[in-house]
Amino acid sequence: MDAERALTEKIIGAAMEVHDYWGPGLIESIYEKSLAHELSLQGIKVKRQVRLDLKYKDLELDDEFTLDLIVDGKVIVELKVVKELAPIHEAQLMTYMKLTGCKVGLLINFNVLKLKDGIRRLSLP
Repeated sequence: MDAERALTEKIIGAAMEVHDYWGPGLIESIYEKSLAHELSLQGIKVKRQVRLDLKYKDLELDDEFTLDLIVDGKVIVELKVVKELAPIHEAQLMTYMKLTGCKVGLLINFNVLKLKDGIRRLSLP
């Protein structure tokens, strides 16, 4: 888990860099593209808008379902631009983590004055 903790710290640092540059008030896609680029500049593998193929029992669902970011194949990053994070946002991230097998996730709300107030780190047992 130490490697995942170090990775989440790098992601948070990159998110702070993006937030310092843009500040609050933009749309989510601007922060997503900027964070992915910042992570890439640091040599960290990141995939944007990762499609998940979902299946319910024997029914393959062809709905377009995508995650914001998967970093280094280990950490799900769900971005928000909302007044405040709600329990449903954490539940959403936990579901994404279960679906992908990633044990760690970051929920980052860029619509705050201080980014540290908009970050939640979650992990599966």
